Amino acid sequence: MSVTAPAGFVASAVPSGIKADGLLDLALVSSATGPIPAAGVFTRNRAMAAPVIISRKRLTGGLARAVVVNSGCANAGTGEAGLVHAEAITAAVAEHLGAEPDHVLACSTGPIGNQLPVTKVLAALPDLVKGLGTQGDGAAAAAILTTDSVPKTVVIDGDFVVGGMAKGAGMLRPDMATMLAILTTDAEASPTMLAGVLKEAVETTFNCLNVDGCESTNDTALLLASGIAGAVPEDALGEKLEAACRDLAGQLASDAEGATKVVRIVVRGATDSVTARQVGRAVADSALVRASFFGGDPNWGRVLAAAGTCPVEVGAIAYEGVNVYDHAGSVLFDATALAERLRGSFTVTLDLREGQGECEIVTTDLSPEYVRFNGERS
Repeated sequence: MSVTAPAGFVASAVPSGIKADGLLDLALVSSATGPIPAAGVFTRNRAMAAPVIISRKRLTGGLARAVVVNSGCANAGTGEAGLVHAEAITAAVAEHLGAEPDHVLACSTGPIGNQLPVTKVLAALPDLVKGLGTQGDGAAAAAILTTDSVPKTVVIDGDFVVGGMAKGAGMLRPDMATMLAILTTDAEASPTMLAGVLKEAVETTFNCLNVDGCESTNDTALLLASGIAGAVPEDALGEKLEAACRDLAGQLASDAEGATKVVRIVVRGATDSVTARQVGRAVADSALVRASFFGGDPNWGRVLAAAGTCPVEVGAIAYEGVNVYDHAGSVLFDATALAERLRGSFTVTLDLREGQGECEIVTTDLSPEYVRFNGERS
């Protein structure tokens, strides 16, 4: 169990025909009762998809009953028709649930530019709603996948529970790090509290994930709270939510398109965390740096050059705890021995020696398989 592990939630999934061969491509996550407090964080891409526009607007009311998600079509770059289709689908879901249309949120993921086959989706909705609570939510986690190889789910248990599911293997870049994440909790919380803890959790997890430097049009993270477990301290909810998001972000990185290694870029000694994040992102954005990660090459010169695009000075660089660069003087290290340690996943640490600010950016190597996969995809 994941997104329905917290009490008060049900989920279902069906094939609607967006994807070929009868594959699952339509999921629904719903409150088991009525509208409940909800919040969201969305892409900052100006070419945002129709479901992002609709969901962001509806969450200004702070309540949601359900989230309908389709894969196989991003419904982005689709103009007014895309908005009409998203409105029609959420209105139909609301009617089947006996809910208000403004309480139904939408997410889409898949290729950009294709019109959503709305007739097929509408025809599948009765079975989708009928299936709520009758199947494990593993089906829902599978239905939202695109180029992912495995579903991503998480449960953080305790006096209250946070559960979630996510998808994303490419177009992953901070703000947000194409990814979707639907998170639920049985904690009692106001929409304002949910918005605050979700924003903080996203900033240190999904927004610190950078697979290919490409910010998506559809990125969405949603959080809904059933309240069944009762009120909890805000810091406790924030801590558990951050743990769930960090777990999902790690799963996204491990399943990234063409990746052979997960690399953690740790930046410390910055004047503040914002500056540390800026430096870490600059390093993760560099194709040259990530290509060297693939080869297990401790090429600190590429890291130094990427970090130098920010208004900082790097004091030291280390790979897997082995110092390879120090601004104060030369560093001798055994490149052959270190390369052996870089055959699998590893950590690169940059020390700016300016303050207490720090961050960790999760990225991957840039492999020939990534280029082939994305170069050959239609």
